[in-house]
Amino acid sequence: MTTHSLTRSLVIAALMVALGVTLPLAVHLAKIGGPILCPMHIPIFLAGLLLEPGWALVVAVMAPILSFILTGMPPMSPPMLPLMVVELSFYAVSISLLTRHTRYNIWVSLPLSMIIGRIGLGLAAAVIGPLFNFNVNPLVYVYGALIQALPGIALQLLIIPALVKVPSISAQLAYKNR
Repeated sequence: MTTHSLTRSLVIAALMVALGVTLPLAVHLAKIGGPILCPMHIPIFLAGLLLEPGWALVVAVMAPILSFILTGMPPMSPPMLPLMVVELSFYAVSISLLTRHTRYNIWVSLPLSMIIGRIGLGLAAAVIGPLFNFNVNPLVYVYGALIQALPGIALQLLIIPALVKVPSISAQLAYKNR
């Protein structure tokens, strides 16, 4: 990895982590439900689009942990923090891999990544949940989270492809494909 690409990755990762902390904070301050709009998902998907899978994973792990440290959100009890770390990690890595190693465009890779992330959430609820005495049926939990997040999913399906068309982001995506 060249110094230029390392610097580029560090800057983009830092920006996405910062957005991963500030967007949810803004949504919570505006009294809009975070689980409804899923504001942390947007920078995580962007990180996956702009960064290699390893860097995208770092962003997906760091953003919710840093947000918890600075704001107390997502909460540890019920164990939203560890569940979100897994879910966001699945989003970031899957969209990064899908856009780099398949011919899928954003309209295919984004919804597929959303499905893969929800599968990760279900697995996390099944495995991590009981460790925190959070005993839920993973399918019911994911279904409930999915229904509650429909406005956020619609927002993501509108915003993320539109952001990919922004010239500076398009240039970054073209850069990563060199």
